Amino acid sequence: MPAGEPVGEEEFAALMAPLGPFAPSPRLAVGVSGGPDSLATFLLAHRWAMARGGSALALVADHGLRPDSAAEAEAVAGRLQARGHEVRILSLGLPSGPALHERARRARLAALEAAASEAGAPWLLLGHHRRDQAETLLFRLLRGSGETGLAAMAPARALPNVMVLRPLLDMPVARLEATVAGAGLEPVRDPSNGDPRFARARLRAALGDPSGDAAGTQALALAADAFARRRARGEAAVAERLALAAVFRPEGWVRLDAVSLGRDAVARQALSRLLRSVSGQPHPPPREGVERLLAQGGGTLSGALWRGRVLCREPAACAPPVEARRGASWDGRWHLDRDVPGATLGAPGADLAWLEPAARRDLPAVVLRGCPALRHGDGRVELLPGGVSFQPAGGPPA
Repeated sequence: MPAGEPVGEEEFAALMAPLGPFAPSPRLAVGVSGGPDSLATFLLAHRWAMARGGSALALVADHGLRPDSAAEAEAVAGRLQARGHEVRILSLGLPSGPALHERARRARLAALEAAASEAGAPWLLLGHHRRDQAETLLFRLLRGSGETGLAAMAPARALPNVMVLRPLLDMPVARLEATVAGAGLEPVRDPSNGDPRFARARLRAALGDPSGDAAGTQALALAADAFARRRARGEAAVAERLALAAVFRPEGWVRLDAVSLGRDAVARQALSRLLRSVSGQPHPPPREGVERLLAQGGGTLSGALWRGRVLCREPAACAPPVEARRGASWDGRWHLDRDVPGATLGAPGADLAWLEPAARRDLPAVVLRGCPALRHGDGRVELLPGGVSFQPAGGPPA
């Protein structure tokens, strides 16, 4: 397709097809910044959903990083609402400081996920395109990322509450510009995208490809795709190993067979996934530490404890208690979906003598000490109470 050709409905449907399956009358949410990429994604997603009896919600995030950002968000929302679209503005209110772009990216994704889930939209679409993919590959290469990182952004990624979809990863930005222009919309231009103080802006300038269709950008996107295919093969091998060696229990721990796990590269990756989940850490543990733990056949690392056939949260590393309110998250692992006035959610403590045998659920003591407990104002303690669910910050192991 010519670089200036709008993206058609059938073409977009073909890009969405491998990202399914989708339910009848699909409900989509789309992250909208007001730029041409996100506006085009919303327009295309809206048409796609309407053609299938569904709907699309535009989520406009206001980072609050510039004096006029709130007015821009209102303007973007107003233009879409004037066309009859469903829109919600998310005000993030990020404080200034170091790593601003990275913090803004994480905060935006978290807010989008929460808003999509609340709106009953299990699919969250983002407008990343070919040039974004090329920049991500370069950025991670310069940071020394391994093969997994060089796979750049995945077209589909599961979060605890939604599935993130990026159907336009191989689309030149010029075609998204044409799609927005064809709809008669004027996109917002974020001046920080060209600010040389930021690494991504410098990479964008170095690429020198505003249309996103130059040979260099295409080559980088193809390289990211090749790494992604390799990553997919690796993930399949890890999933197969986990199925053989690990049984993940609803109390947030793992029954682990060291013999079935093995000690090869697949075992290292599988153990890394397990450690990240049971510890509630947002990032994988250090590779050297995982290799050492695997060689020892047990020990502690990054807040996780492996002892015999038990892999669980290290009790001493658990976070302090939090107020027991609806939406509370404790220890990066447990989510509470109800209000419990006057109570806190936290670990039960080292002394479990008070716990009735039936309440122990035949769980190892080391597991019990890292489980969530509601401590009421009158002194009552409920272990693994109703309304809590295991939602580790780093996602499930596979």
